[in-house]
Amino acid sequence: MILQTMVVGPLQTNCFLLGCEKERVAIIIDPGGNADDILKVIEKHELELKIIIATHAHFDHLGAVAKLMKESEAKLYVHKADWATLERAERSAASWGMRVEQPPVPDFEMEEGDEITAGTITLKVLHTPGHSPGGISLSMPGRVFAGDTLFYRSIGRTDFPGGDFDTLINSIKTKLFTLPDDTIVHTGHGPDTRIGDEKKHNPFID
Repeated sequence: MILQTMVVGPLQTNCFLLGCEKERVAIIIDPGGNADDILKVIEKHELELKIIIATHAHFDHLGAVAKLMKESEAKLYVHKADWATLERAERSAASWGMRVEQPPVPDFEMEEGDEITAGTITLKVLHTPGHSPGGISLSMPGRVFAGDTLFYRSIGRTDFPGGDFDTLINSIKTKLFTLPDDTIVHTGHGPDTRIGDEKKHNPFID
């Protein structure tokens, strides 16, 4: 599997490219901006973009979605509980003095336990609300893409509309912390971490 992290957009969002080397197809997770750069990386690896997944629908994780979908036949996956937030992406960005082209209506909603597959890559959907109502994490053997649920020694903000601190902590404890301790956590912003390290050292979780 090809795995490449790109830091994109004005809020330095981690965008992940997952590529199947056998079937030459790709998944993009959280394309928050810099669409042209993302397209160049996909082209460099000689991949065809099939799936775009937003771990949640805040605008800083969606900035490149519209252009990527215009330049490919990729389908957009967003948890149904965040579709209303997605509909406000362009306006939300403008309220922060930023510009995001409004993404289209998603092609698929996601629910707990769903599996998303491209080539030999399969991601299992974990519904991890708290940062947003439709926040999800994406699990595969040895890795989890946690969006803005869990960070290195920190957690996602819960002061945005739809956020809730107790819900977020419950998501972390019941979904993420049940994964093996050596699981790599690919976060929505900042460095990677591991589940076991966050169990021991994250100051927000007792």
